[in-house]
Amino acid sequence: MSDTSINLEALRQRIDQLDDDILRLISERADCAQQVAHVKLSQDEDAVFYRPEREAQVLRRIMALNKGPLDAEEMARLFREIMSACLALEKPIKVSYLGPEGTFTQQAALKHFGESAVSLPMAAIDEVFREVEAGAVNYGVVPVENSTEGVVNHTLDTFMDSSIRICGEVVLRIHHHLLVSETTRRDKVSRIYSHPQSFAQCRKWLDAHFPHAERVPVSSNAEAAKLVKTEWHSAAIAGDMAAKLYNLERVAEKIEDRPDNSTRFLIIGNQDIPMSGEDKTSIVVAMRNQPGALHDLLEPFHRHQIDMTRLETRPSRTGVWNYVFFIDFKGHRDEPRVTAVLEEVQLRAAELRVLGSYPQGVL
Repeated sequence: MSDTSINLEALRQRIDQLDDDILRLISERADCAQQVAHVKLSQDEDAVFYRPEREAQVLRRIMALNKGPLDAEEMARLFREIMSACLALEKPIKVSYLGPEGTFTQQAALKHFGESAVSLPMAAIDEVFREVEAGAVNYGVVPVENSTEGVVNHTLDTFMDSSIRICGEVVLRIHHHLLVSETTRRDKVSRIYSHPQSFAQCRKWLDAHFPHAERVPVSSNAEAAKLVKTEWHSAAIAGDMAAKLYNLERVAEKIEDRPDNSTRFLIIGNQDIPMSGEDKTSIVVAMRNQPGALHDLLEPFHRHQIDMTRLETRPSRTGVWNYVFFIDFKGHRDEPRVTAVLEEVQLRAAELRVLGSYPQGVL
């Protein structure tokens, strides 16, 4: 036997031993999670098992300690799945999302909560909110902004009539693929289905490669993928999850016009989230209709050196030509300087509502 064969066999034995160690440690972690559940339930039968701030702290710690060769994000994803499986032993998380099954929103939900979460599709954004408000699910996931197409107005408008809080965020890189079924005649594609935003994000590629094909907007990319299964002359623009769910082939991959195309999703729930150490706060503010109102709103943030990451304006529902402002900024509402800013804004505004303070997205 050659030295190479001996070395390879030794490495395989080492890997087997490491696998045994990993298996034992994961099982110990799962057992510890079950013990945590017993302790919590003995103290409170309505105990909260999923703690967004705690999960964010654990994942940040793992990323900071990681020395490779796997990169920090890949290592954090592995730990998220371990945490998701352990949490399911305590109490499975139910999550509603903007459906149908196979959408990017479902992909974002599973990225944030892990594959062990129970994800339930809803037909509209306001239905996601209602499920959370009614307590039918623990959390909801809704899109709020895309790096190419901008803010999702329906999500912002729904917050105006809801007491729901923002509990987290997740950013998903959006990759669009041109998909066909096994019965599609690829040289005869005359119709392409997709969501209107996906068409907008792939406009240049479509103009160059399918300038004469009919572009048919549908309610979601998953719906587009489903329609392709029944037609021999059509294709769909959708992502990885829809391709896998409906067993479609990729004719072309990553056809989005901008390689940095991404969408931010919000995690919504019914509870306030404690500080994690790296947090964001979202507020909605209605200002009195008077000269200098916007300056009065923004000046305290500048003076207290608080980093504002998003400012959106939406028409108010209480008066013609009145507006409300949706603002995201770094920091938690319980931090002294953030508390001071919110108190100042409260005095200057007609109305101020804190939508939530929550951990900044880790992955």
